[in-house]
Amino acid sequence: MNGAESVLRTLAASGVEVCFANPGTSEMHLVAAMDRVPEVRGILTLFEGVASGAADGYARLAGTPAATLLHLGPGFGNAFANVHNAYKGRTPMVNLVGDHAVLHRPLGAPLTSDVEAIAGPASHWLRSARDAREAASLAAEAVAVARGGAVATLVLPADAGWDESLGPVPPRVALTLPAVPDEAVDAAARALRSGKAALLLGGPATRERGLAAAARIAAGTGAEVFHDTFTPVLARGGARPRARLLPYLTELAVDALAGFEQLIVVGTRPPVGFFAYPGKPSLLSSPATDVTVLATAEEDALTALEAVADLVGAEPDPVEPLARPDLPTGGALDLMTLTAAVGALLPDDAVVVDEAVTASALFQEQTSGAGEHDYVFLTGGAIGWGLPAATGAAVGAPGRPVFNLEADGSAMYTIQALWTQAREELDVTTIVVANRAYAILEFEFSRVGAEGEGAAARALMDIGRPELDFSGLARAQGVPARRVDDVPGLVDALREAVAEPGPHLIEALV
Repeated sequence: MNGAESVLRTLAASGVEVCFANPGTSEMHLVAAMDRVPEVRGILTLFEGVASGAADGYARLAGTPAATLLHLGPGFGNAFANVHNAYKGRTPMVNLVGDHAVLHRPLGAPLTSDVEAIAGPASHWLRSARDAREAASLAAEAVAVARGGAVATLVLPADAGWDESLGPVPPRVALTLPAVPDEAVDAAARALRSGKAALLLGGPATRERGLAAAARIAAGTGAEVFHDTFTPVLARGGARPRARLLPYLTELAVDALAGFEQLIVVGTRPPVGFFAYPGKPSLLSSPATDVTVLATAEEDALTALEAVADLVGAEPDPVEPLARPDLPTGGALDLMTLTAAVGALLPDDAVVVDEAVTASALFQEQTSGAGEHDYVFLTGGAIGWGLPAATGAAVGAPGRPVFNLEADGSAMYTIQALWTQAREELDVTTIVVANRAYAILEFEFSRVGAEGEGAAARALMDIGRPELDFSGLARAQGVPARRVDDVPGLVDALREAVAEPGPHLIEALV
């Protein structure tokens, strides 16, 4: 058995069921091994950034890592932005990166690069196999590390794939997050009893189990519950416990956190602004607020949060579901009618992948009254994530409808994801908010103190010349699509997408 097959068999034995791939010559032995290891489903993507974003979306919903298969340093470079998003969200991910054969590396071939230097900043764990004999053992270690909430990257020289191996190895015990010290639990409980308090939840604490514990704490102490602006997955809708979104805008976030004497941080970092702005603080909590970190993202935040709830919590009142927005009935399309229609028609148990950027806040507000669903956020800020993440989410949560709320500028980074959705017949409805501009840049231009928005500056924030045809781009890749500019057309398109399985794209002109 060669090294490539031993790696794939080890991944399969370790519970990896999916590999999002954009392979090249160095990975051909891994590609060939796919026929001999059918337990690992190979899914072709047309760009490495789609592979990495799909692996991120898959793991967030499936709760288990997928693999990516990437081609040398430049391939990882193409994947980097969405690996970065996974790194920031501590998504379980295993990257297999092919490289030149060991003896070929020093010869300076065109694709030679320092793969480790490229991959290192977005990898919690990084190893390079010296030969086929150790490749499977490293693969088992990579999966064990990833299961603890980490991006694990394994570089496999081509000869480690074609040479004879020692065979697959059994799964390693998954690394678990370290427990939070009792002292930290006691400190958080004291803080919650010591004045007006707020909880800030991130990471796994924004799933159902964490929200339930936070609701107990709020019932027992009167604390207000916030969630990170860009948490990996938020369980919401229906009668689930609710948490307030910490606003994206620095000044709104500062206002939201003002007046609290205590801020207890769970599964994330103390809050900071997304960017620095002239005359605005970078730290979002007030200097007068005592900040207590109960658990970082690298610790077992859920168990710690439940321990605090056992000390200070009480049984919360039942949550009354919020009302859905009324379904709009007529007129031209704008952001209010677009988001209201989505909120009114969002199916129960949906997965919402949000990369709507300037429209995100409205989408979040208008979908809050929908039935139970999971809301997936862009954790690392690198756009071009939404389409791939929705693709992976549909693979990781089969049977659940996936709605991708997508800004037009962001969609163009990884539009190739639509081809994979069509090929795999994935139930993804992509709603492109087509405003023909990098609206977030227009918004941020004045906020950072830039002056003199002339024609040259405007040209770098306008994507309407020439006009993009997203419905045409979708149909060219096998995805049924409609372009709508009024409310009746949007409602018809949404109902059609919900009723018919498989991928759909709705280009909403707003």
